[in-house]
Amino acid sequence: MSPQTIEIKIADKRLKVACPQGQESALISAASELNARLEKTRSSPAVATLEQALLLTALNLSNDLLQLQQQKEQEQQQTQEQIQLLQATIEQALIEQKNSPEK
Repeated sequence: MSPQTIEIKIADKRLKVACPQGQESALISAASELNARLEKTRSSPAVATLEQALLLTALNLSNDLLQLQQQKEQEQQQTQEQIQLLQATIEQALIEQKNSPEK
């Protein structure tokens, strides 16, 4: 499947971007989320220009992504530890069952 061109609007500017088929709604949602975050950043009195707002929004999005990646890694580590504990428990139960005298 070849990508198709989708027109989105970010910061009051229209952009045409290539988008894989089936991903159109995800791209539109991403553009909408970016616009919402950009407007929130622009509403701050400390942000004087569109460029500053874009940079701060990009920085905030990058920070959010890094936090989610760290959270995912922690959850994967916890899951792996739980799996190892369950495996050890099962192995111990099997050993005990094997070594116990039959009734």
